[in-house]
Amino acid sequence: MKGIPVDQIFFGNGSDEPIDLLIRLFCEPGKDNIVTMPPTYGMYGVSAAINNVEVVNAPLTADFQIDLTSVKNAWNEHSKLLFVCSPNNPSGNILAKGAIETLLNEFPGIVIVDEAYTDFAEEESWSKRLINFDNLVVLQTLSKAWGMAAIRVGVAMTSPFITAMLEKIKPPYNISLPNQALALNALNNAKEQEEVVSKLNQQRVFLAKGLLDLEIVLNVFPSDANFLLVKFQEARQLYNYLTNHGVIVRDRSTQLHCEGCLRLTVGTNEENLQLIELITKYQA
Repeated sequence: MKGIPVDQIFFGNGSDEPIDLLIRLFCEPGKDNIVTMPPTYGMYGVSAAINNVEVVNAPLTADFQIDLTSVKNAWNEHSKLLFVCSPNNPSGNILAKGAIETLLNEFPGIVIVDEAYTDFAEEESWSKRLINFDNLVVLQTLSKAWGMAAIRVGVAMTSPFITAMLEKIKPPYNISLPNQALALNALNNAKEQEEVVSKLNQQRVFLAKGLLDLEIVLNVFPSDANFLLVKFQEARQLYNYLTNHGVIVRDRSTQLHCEGCLRLTVGTNEENLQLIELITKYQA
């Protein structure tokens, strides 16, 4: 399905497991570091902390793109892994391919492109470029577009050497047989998944347009994922209001460049209309 040789695929307990294993494989505790580009997925830092590995931050620009100068200034001789989240979480946008390619060519360690939300984007997966880069690892998951977060199945696609090393250090039986069966059944029904993704992408456009009509909305950031990062007036108060009405969103206002922002998951047409109606009532 992915067009990747078997010896270049590692299956993990979600994509969080290969994140942890890659840190353990390449980083010496108390000595080495990983480079991340905030705002980004929080598990990179969590896994690094668990393994006593320093996190060096090279922030994205205000429009959530890679600042190559910042990244190059951030890494040093102890930098072993660089995490690139694209589409990015929490901003939802694809990071520029040219900048990622520059990092693959110049970073002295392993570049990990986390594509958890790639099924919602039109850009070609970096897994198609594995043949060009021995230092590339691509992460994907069944948790997002496939709607199967509960079965915890993720994948790392990389060189045969790195795949073999991950297989050596992974816990035994890390994916249960029932979960493997559920994953195979889903993958054998890919057309259904494509239809769901198509509908969600249409609803993403619908929700963004509806939100932009509201006075309380200051900005809806472009998204290639199944969520929208939205800047609101009174974001914290709105968050509490929505929670009290049974609608759970993510408050991202404390993260870099995300002041006053909530992350809203795209739902069905009915759910999106309910969300817009609730926000309309709040601002009234």
